[in-house]
Amino acid sequence: MTEAEKNSEERVSPYTDEELEYFKEIILKKRKDAEEELQALQRTLRESMENASDESAYSYHMADAGTDAQEREKTYMLFNRTRKFVKYLDDALTRINKKTYGVCKVTGKKISKGRLEAVPHTQLSIEAKLKRR
Repeated sequence: MTEAEKNSEERVSPYTDEELEYFKEIILKKRKDAEEELQALQRTLRESMENASDESAYSYHMADAGTDAQEREKTYMLFNRTRKFVKYLDDALTRINKKTYGVCKVTGKKISKGRLEAVPHTQLSIEAKLKRR
């Protein structure tokens, strides 16, 4: 079996290699931005933890401590959400490499280019997404 025959058998994506490359660039840009956000959130968490341990129990009001704890929790939740987003982007890159990108996992139909440009990690067409509500 030739390489071309093998590739045509494995290809499920309705998009050409050029289109897949276009989506890959979008995903890589979003991934880079998300990684930078993760680093910033991690710095914020680290600084917050250091500041919490530096404060004297007598010079620090309990309400301030509660606010700081709430801010740390919010930052940690944002960190986890962003980390999850990076994983979704990585999964989308894997689908691009396997040439299975752009196919709805519910309907098996092509996901529109506009949807993939807006939400490049999606695995659901608009039709499937609306049915889930």
